[in-house]
Formats: sequence, structure tokens, C-alpha cells
Amino acid sequence: MTSIKTYIPFYKRNLKVALPIVFSQLGGAIVQLVDTFMVGRLGTVELAAVSFASAVFAIGYVFSIGILLGATPIIGQAYVRGEKQTIVELFQNSLVLATITAVVIGGLLYVTSFFMDNMGQVDAVVELAIPYFLVLVVSFIPHMYFFAIKQFLEGLGNTKVAMWITFVANGINIIFNYLLIFGKFGFPELGVLGAGVSTLIARASMPLIYLIWLRLKSEWWSYCKDFKWSLFSWMRLKQLLAMGLPIAAHILLEVSAFAFSGVMVGWLGAAPLAGHQIANNMSHMAFMVVMGISSATTIRVSHQLGARNVEGLKMAAMASVHLCLLANAIMGTLLIVFRVQIAQAFSTDPEVISVGSQVLVMAGIFQLADGMQAVGAGILRGLTDVKITMVYAFIAYICINIPLGYVLAFVCGFGAVGIWAAFIFGLGTAAILFHVRYHKVRKRIFAELQEQVML
Repeated sequence: MTSIKTYIPFYKRNLKVALPIVFSQLGGAIVQLVDTFMVGRLGTVELAAVSFASAVFAIGYVFSIGILLGATPIIGQAYVRGEKQTIVELFQNSLVLATITAVVIGGLLYVTSFFMDNMGQVDAVVELAIPYFLVLVVSFIPHMYFFAIKQFLEGLGNTKVAMWITFVANGINIIFNYLLIFGKFGFPELGVLGAGVSTLIARASMPLIYLIWLRLKSEWWSYCKDFKWSLFSWMRLKQLLAMGLPIAAHILLEVSAFAFSGVMVGWLGAAPLAGHQIANNMSHMAFMVVMGISSATTIRVSHQLGARNVEGLKMAAMASVHLCLLANAIMGTLLIVFRVQIAQAFSTDPEVISVGSQVLVMAGIFQLADGMQAVGAGILRGLTDVKITMVYAFIAYICINIPLGYVLAFVCGFGAVGIWAAFIFGLGTAAILFHVRYHKVRKRIFAELQEQVML
């Protein structure tokens, strides 16, 4: 049996890749928390409007990011094998894919704005949500280019640059939040819309800063210098889509479960929706830690697979599982212990505080299941085994999570707490299915390599 001491080098290597992603993800989550905190000072309706718009926007947003995530494991394997020309082709065509995605998904999101008043929300909430939503749609375009470059560098094993760029963008976002939401220092007082505009300014800066950074680093710029029209390839686009679309579908199914759950909470009224938003933001921030570990696992596993090192692959994967369990146990405990204080930090409405603190208990409990399913998905992406995860996600999030949430909330009468309780069962199912699949694929890869050695 492998000892913990044996895992220490793998913990260090995984954390070296994961920590910049974690800090980058946490930075984004913190800004979202600041948005919620600042908008929460305006009132319950304003907070509910941001929650509603964010839930609808998240569906198209994460699907698009999922498409671009497919580049990382493919580039990672090519990098380990020293296939520079392949990397150049993949990077150039991933930028093309980002453009297509921004146009198509951005257009669909815009059309969605015409139907937001038919989603069962309070009229006052919808009125504030639509302008905020439209600004988020505009910010979506530059953000796709940022992610395309980010996934390229993560394939090469670099995660630090994205972290620093995110920190800078977050600072820009927070400053303009203060100026535009409340109308400080001569800026217009835009309220909820101001939060959207500040997000647009921050996201527009991110690909520009990345481009400057690429230009200053000769090794990375060498990939860009080799761009040429002849490298535009339907074959490469299909390769990226074959990897990215199942990942996108998986993420879409998960986020759709969260988004539709947010819509169901909205049926209960503005105060429960505001309480749900508080818990959702805190849970999102906690999830960013394991999301960072999951993304690092994809990189580490893809590199080990590229080097045909099955034992190293196994150790890297299990090291991430250990790190995830530790991180989520700590975060879940903190959410439960400080649930009331957290809710009070976001709202002075007693009903919002009551719902928020109750839901935070469920959010704390489901952290372990959420973390394990995220790391399981990260391992499978590193193995480029992504199609089956889409099927498993449909079973867990759509067939189990949403129906159970409706039953617990409206039939059993548990309200928002019931909707969140359903996530424990849905995400737990996904975690079990993903890890069973990983062990099956790893054994198959080991058998294939053994056969090659014998030949």
C-alpha cells in the first residue's frame, strides 16, 4: 500500500500547478462576492436581479468556456512529446473557435433577453436584471479570447500568468464597482447596471494584458510568430470540438441544474432568491478551490499520459483526490459554523438572513460531493475520456438533481433548503460515476501499454 510520504512529491507538483489557478479562481469569486455585497446594499430587489441575470447568463457562459477547455489536455500531451507545430496549429485554431463561440453563443444570449420576463420572476426584478444581463453579454466576447490564451498556456504547464492577470482585472472591477454603482467622484450612479459595466471594463482588459505578456516572453511568442493562414484547419477545429463539446455539455448540465434551481427559488419570492444568492456565492467561492485542483489535475494527468507514465498518472490523480478531500472538509465546516455571520454580511433583511443561513448548512454538507465530482471530471479530461462524463452528468444533474429539488422544495415544503439538499444527492451520484469510470480507463491504458512493451 502506498504511504502518504510517497505522495508528498506529487502533492507539491500538483499544488505548484493548482495554486495559481486556485488564487485566480478565488479572485474571480471574490469579485462576484464584492458585486453581491455592494449590490446588496442597494436592496433585496437589486440583489435578486443580479442573482436572476447571473443564473441565466451562466448557462451560455460556462458552455462556451467548456468548449475552450478541450484545448488544454490535447496541447498538454503535444507539449510533453515536443510537437511544437501541433501546438501552434491547436492554439491558432482555438482562437478561431473562440471567435465562433463568442458570435454564436453571444447571439443566443442576446435573444434570451427578450424572454426573461416570461420566467416567473417578479416584474421589478426583471426590469433591473435585463440591462445588467445585456452588458454581461457584451463582456462575454473579450472574455472568450482570454480563455483561449489561458488554456493554451495551461497546456504548456503555466498557470501563474492567468492568476496575475485575474488579480489586475479584479482590482479594476472592484474600483469601477464602487464608482459606478454608487456614483462616486463624479461618475454616474448606475446601481445594478454599474456592476455590469465594471465587469465589462475588467473583462475587456484581460486579453489585452495577456497579449502584452505573450509578446514579452520569447518562448511563448515563438508559437504566435508561426501563425499563418494555411494553418486554419477544419481537422484541428473538429479535434478541439470533439474534446471541448462533451466538456461543455457536462458543465452546461451541471450549471443548468444550479441555474434552474435558482429559477425555482425565484418562484418562492425575492427574499428566498436573495438568500439563495448569498449561499450560491459562498459555495461558488469554495468551489473555486477544488476547481483549481481539478484543472491542475487535467494538466498533470495529460502530461503523464503524454509521457506514457501510468504509475505517475495514478499518483497525480490520487494526490488531487487527497487535496480535494482536505480542502472541502475545511471549507464545508467553515460555511456551516459561520453561516449566520455570512448571511448578515450580505443583507440586513431578517428573512434573507434566515433563508441564507439555512441554505448555507446544505451548501457546507455538499462540498465533499461537489469536490469529488469536480476532481473526477478533471482526471477524465486529462485522459481525454470526456464523452461518457456527459452521459453521467445528465443522469446526476438532470434526472436526479432537478426533479428531487422540486419535490423537496414544493411537494415536501422545504423551500430553498430542499432545493439545495437535492444537490447532495445529485453531485454525490456524479462523483461516484466519474471515479468508477477513471479506474476502468486507467486499467485499460495500463493493459494497452503492457501489450506495446511485449510487442
